[in-house]
Amino acid sequence: MSETALSRRVGSSADASRREHLAQRYREVRAHSLALAAPLSAEDQCIQSMPDASPTKWHLAHSSWFFEAVLLQPHAAGYRPFNERFSHLFNSYYESLGPRHPRPQRGLLTRPSLPEVHVYRERVDAAMLSLIAGAGAGVWESAAPLLELGLNHEQQHQELIVTDIVHAFWCNPLLPAYLAGDAPVLRSGVEPPAVRWLELPGGVTTVGHRGAGFAFDNETPAHQVLLPPFLIADRLVTCGDYTLFIADGGYRRPELWLSDGWAAVQAQGWRAPAYWLAPGDPRAPSELWQVFGVHGVQPLDAAAPVAQLSFYEAAAYAEWAGARLPTEFEWEAAYGAPKITQMDGEVWQWTRSSYDPYPGFRPLGGAVGEYNGKFMVGQVVLRGSSSATPAGHGRASYRNFFPPAARWQFSGLRLTKDALR
Repeated sequence: MSETALSRRVGSSADASRREHLAQRYREVRAHSLALAAPLSAEDQCIQSMPDASPTKWHLAHSSWFFEAVLLQPHAAGYRPFNERFSHLFNSYYESLGPRHPRPQRGLLTRPSLPEVHVYRERVDAAMLSLIAGAGAGVWESAAPLLELGLNHEQQHQELIVTDIVHAFWCNPLLPAYLAGDAPVLRSGVEPPAVRWLELPGGVTTVGHRGAGFAFDNETPAHQVLLPPFLIADRLVTCGDYTLFIADGGYRRPELWLSDGWAAVQAQGWRAPAYWLAPGDPRAPSELWQVFGVHGVQPLDAAAPVAQLSFYEAAAYAEWAGARLPTEFEWEAAYGAPKITQMDGEVWQWTRSSYDPYPGFRPLGGAVGEYNGKFMVGQVVLRGSSSATPAGHGRASYRNFFPPAARWQFSGLRLTKDALR
């Protein structure tokens, strides 16, 4: 066999293997969205509890629309949309792809019905699997990166399915549980270990995505930053830690708060993290603090990471504790350091970094160029991942972002200090 023929054969084998891998991953990601929705009734899946949240049914349809609009219509010859009007209903914010239904009114979409949305997903799935298997080499070269983006996009909406329905159930006087069955074992009476301060030397370090594997465009390009020496806590701030802040008048002391944060405390009447029920709360009477979450109302677990904090609350706690929030680059430099814990899988961690483009950042071409870049103003970066983040979705360079007053995500904090010189 000639070297050219061998190369062509190896290339074909690698191409077939990649297609098979992505087809299987596509099936798994799509199935997981339906599994997350399975505990919910049709009524549950239509509710929108605030403008920042979306109904479960809308998430299921929107993620299907993304594959249809970004992959199938441009790349699958002869593909016709399932319903031309769905583009108006389920486009989120892509101006280049046409007008859309107002975001605050997504809860009004009782039609299409949930069964019709499921049929829509099935039609899109069949067309996508056909595209993956049969696209010519040139089409596949363009489509494969968009398929990776679409899968990661759907995983983002999987997390939102959870956080949005928990907010909706928090607004329900019955305080129903999203997940039935046993809640995690309460660590009541277990004192979290004392915070250990890990010293990092700083210096010139490379941040951002580099190497193989998927990353969103906002994680690139990798570049160097200069960090002064700093100390970072080896663990997250816990609910028990945070009760001390509350008991010390943290929500009544303006000197601890940024100006906009103090205004939010006054305007919104914040006295504790979102979803906390104070002793004696009439919605779920108890003599102790309780916390609402995916398992409904549970006794406060003092050893669990505090969650449902805004950036303002995280910054105020850090000020009270005589510390500060890390920059996103300090956080990334500490990722994987010996003895540091809870960097992933529990709560997103607020940083002190505004959501800005990296030096040399360029959005992706086409409609997906609207994915991240146009939101780089007025938002704050969070790092890590949460208990609601799908497995395998996070990485050290991942940049999540929300407005500073957002509280309905599973967001907490880790403390940092300047190193003594």
